[in-house]
Amino acid sequence: MSNHVYQILEFTGSSTVGSDEAVQNAIAKATNASRQIKWFEVVETRGQVQDGQVAHWQVTLKVGHTLA
Repeated sequence: MSNHVYQILEFTGSSTVGSDEAVQNAIAKATNASRQIKWFEVVETRGQVQDGQVAHWQVTLKVGHTLA
């Protein structure tokens, strides 16, 4: 088993569909930044309400990728 060093980056994904899609959007952009993404942690979920309905989701993630 080898030792690894990880860097943690923060991304916020958004979606009008739902929180899961907001996470997927953030992971897609994170993967563009680094192909070595190994894990993520949801640190914040929030949304916008219009006319009594959820109109928009925003999900902030901490994303870890391998440096070595």
